[in-house]
Amino acid sequence: MSLSETIKRIYHIFVRELVIMWRHPIFGFCTFVFPLIVVLFFTTLMNGGQPVEMPVGVVDQDNTHVSRAMIRKLDGFQTTHVIGHYANMNDAREAIQKNQIYAFLLIPKGTTDKLLDGDQPKISFYYSNVTLVAGSLLFRDLKTIASLGSAAVGSAKLSALGKTSKEIRTFLQPIVIDLHQIGNPWSNYNVYLSTAMVPGVLMIFVFLLTPYSIGTELKFHRSKQWMKMAGNNIHIAIAGKILPQTIIFTLVMWCFEFYIFYGLHFPHPGGVVPILLLGFLSVFACQCFGIFIFGLMPSLRMSMSICSLWSVVSFSACGATYPVFAMDSMIQSMAQLFPLRHYYMIYQMCIFNGYPLSYAWFDFLVLIIFAFLPMFTIKNIKKAMLVYVYIP
Repeated sequence: MSLSETIKRIYHIFVRELVIMWRHPIFGFCTFVFPLIVVLFFTTLMNGGQPVEMPVGVVDQDNTHVSRAMIRKLDGFQTTHVIGHYANMNDAREAIQKNQIYAFLLIPKGTTDKLLDGDQPKISFYYSNVTLVAGSLLFRDLKTIASLGSAAVGSAKLSALGKTSKEIRTFLQPIVIDLHQIGNPWSNYNVYLSTAMVPGVLMIFVFLLTPYSIGTELKFHRSKQWMKMAGNNIHIAIAGKILPQTIIFTLVMWCFEFYIFYGLHFPHPGGVVPILLLGFLSVFACQCFGIFIFGLMPSLRMSMSICSLWSVVSFSACGATYPVFAMDSMIQSMAQLFPLRHYYMIYQMCIFNGYPLSYAWFDFLVLIIFAFLPMFTIKNIKKAMLVYVYIP
């Protein structure tokens, strides 16, 4: 078959696929509507960067100027807002269980007297880790305020002994931490999570729509007509079928990336080339994996089930929420089988940190290997289209 004939056949199948996508609303929802909802949901959910003014309570059984000063300092933190004073620990615990507060500080009676006498009073704080982000941030604030309480009394005693302010600072804090966060100095959780979660959800749509579009050829008895248009060449048939989805999903991925990097101004010192390359490779790798799975199991139901399972598990194994190197060695090896893992690695190395593309050569290579997977099962797809009968 000549090159011009091949291009002509691919074009006709391409147009046929656009007509099918237009007539079936599921394609429009999965390529435009749902991705738009996902992008807006995630990027606006954490638009503030990190949570602030989270409600906490106080059980102040000491009720002295020192304990009240500690409470005022706790309320002054950006992430903490003291909304309630409770008579005892049971009332505060019930408030946590009712989701009225995320944490509370317990200052027992006699705390100030013990501090002045040089003893070590026990100041307790309790926090809920059901919401991990709120729990970890409030733990930091409560631990800081507990340390500042003893430091305030110690500073007063040292000042009474005639020590200078410099000597007092050196005694109370011999090591000063000079913290400089690289890449995301604002600790913006939107930058950390949206850049991995949204592409992961978009990949779910790619994973599912690819075997669905092939499997429905059998379901609606269009498979023989499709193969006839391709001259019984399965490579031409697959190319013409997935090309519209490749173009649409790549544009959607690029629009999302340009929205977060140039609209929301997420840090991207790597520039535009890695953004464009990563968007296309991630979409194409997911499509080819879906073709591979359908060739492995030429069943609409089974192939979509495997692809949905693979795409959902990739959220846990990509390393965005929990580092892969801290997982079990077997899971570390399995993590390389998910396209989202390599998307995230290329993003953090070449886009977020601005390293050259050569630093992520392994991840680029794996995405390219994903693109060649259909070669091993594509003959089964041809056989299924010509011979198999769809079984619900």
